[in-house]
Amino acid sequence: MSVTVKIPTQLREATDGESSASVDGTTVGEVRDALYERYSELRSRIAEDGGLRRFVNVYVGGEDIRFLDGLDTPVSDGDEVTILPAVAGG
Repeated sequence: MSVTVKIPTQLREATDGESSASVDGTTVGEVRDALYERYSELRSRIAEDGGLRRFVNVYVGGEDIRFLDGLDTPVSDGDEVTILPAVAGG
């Protein structure tokens, strides 16, 4: 099942400038792994200890996966997954 992943500007360096990617998967974890296969550099930017870095937020249809089933959150054909790393500054 095909899912669209929205890539924020600060991660596009790792995705050859792509702002979105269409990948297959039935869970957020499978979608993430499919992204890593396509864009290997993305792993070092968002992963930590087999999961996501603490400051990386992921949403499925606007819902934060931390309040759903985390990486086991199911996705359906046509869903939109958004990756949003926290941005700090001053």
